[in-house]
Amino acid sequence: MMGQQADGQDRLFYSFNLDDYVPLDHLLRGIDRFLDLGDLRRHLEPFYSHTGRPSIDPELMVRMLIVGYCFGIRSERRLCEEVHLNLAYRWFCRLSLEGKVPDHSSFSKNRHGRFRDSGAFRHVFEGVVQRCMTEGLVGGEGFAIDASVIKADANRARGTPGNDAFDWRDPKHSTRAVREYLAALDVDGEPTTERKAISPTDPAARWTSAPGGPAFYGYSTNYLVDVDAGIIVDVEATPAFRTDEVNATRTMIERVEDRFDLKPERLIGDMAYGAAPMLGWLVEDKLIEPHIPVWDKSERQDGTFSRSDFVFDAERDRYICPDGKYLSTTAQVHSDDMLRYRASTYDCQACALKPKCCPNTPARKISRSVHESARDVARELAKTDRYRQSRRDRKKVEMLFAHLKRILKLDRLRLRGPSGAQDEFLLAATAQNLRRMAKWLTPAGSGALQATA
Repeated sequence: MMGQQADGQDRLFYSFNLDDYVPLDHLLRGIDRFLDLGDLRRHLEPFYSHTGRPSIDPELMVRMLIVGYCFGIRSERRLCEEVHLNLAYRWFCRLSLEGKVPDHSSFSKNRHGRFRDSGAFRHVFEGVVQRCMTEGLVGGEGFAIDASVIKADANRARGTPGNDAFDWRDPKHSTRAVREYLAALDVDGEPTTERKAISPTDPAARWTSAPGGPAFYGYSTNYLVDVDAGIIVDVEATPAFRTDEVNATRTMIERVEDRFDLKPERLIGDMAYGAAPMLGWLVEDKLIEPHIPVWDKSERQDGTFSRSDFVFDAERDRYICPDGKYLSTTAQVHSDDMLRYRASTYDCQACALKPKCCPNTPARKISRSVHESARDVARELAKTDRYRQSRRDRKKVEMLFAHLKRILKLDRLRLRGPSGAQDEFLLAATAQNLRRMAKWLTPAGSGALQATA
């Protein structure tokens, strides 16, 4: 027998409870349990006028953005439409069936105005990190650091060569991204490295490329992750440039120590973070174990003796060559933070091992970093079982980046400039931490929530 719909749409009154129509195992129920925006208004109060027309509720703004970043809704116009139609999104945003969703243009204007100036997104992010600590998901013993490149909102086909005299201060180029770029130049001065190409729409983005792919303009999102449960304890946006990524590590470690009183016993990273100045800062200044491969170019490939074939006598501050002769130093530190050790020309000229040591120079020279003792600490740590465990723990950062791009759909930015990139990366990291809490701390048996988190 063919069925027929029994209930029409001619009823005048309905008894409807929105909470009853959101599944108990929905991801947003788990996120709502751990998201506390109680002090957001107090944080934003100095940025609002006490008179005039009321603006969009800031808590509604943040909740809508969290929905967008949790479910990969990248367009603000589409986000407003989805919140209007989806009952679970309305429930999470504290909107009734008749509650009005902000117009997408008003939504964008508020997001890009006082929200950016107030640091509200970092405030929300740090509040979520604090909740992760309260729930016992942050151990503080080991942190992992890494960076991933995200495409900027800039056309790769349009750009100016880095050595061209382009008048950035012309008023016709005065966008927010350009103003941020000029402000950074006023503070830091002209860059020391020449750039291959600069985007006129987002000049702070760096021209870069992944192996095997085309070049593009991009920013790097830098994650500092606690390896216990994979919680992101800090995030920093930088241009896609190795030096900036490494420098962001210091910023994040010091900020986490200042905000949360957390300092790890070990820091895990790849060889990009294994340069001598970084290892020296970790070992000598911060007393943190560097579980990082040492960036070392001292090994020779031409068959002659490398620096590792010489023995360093720390007590007398000298090297001993394979023939038992000494290489001494004047203790002068050069501009590259190196000390030079030099053998006697008389000893080298009479040495039978000279063809295998310094065949093309009168005497053998060795350069030693002022941070070589910290590099030796990293080399010794690399022989331990804890280091091998750290290599496995580092995968948790890479998994977060894969989740960021494939699940949250953040493979290209929608906002321009360093502050736009910072806002997007903070919101994405906030969404990842909230999803992780919802997954780890949801009572057993919530199968659907486990599957979506």
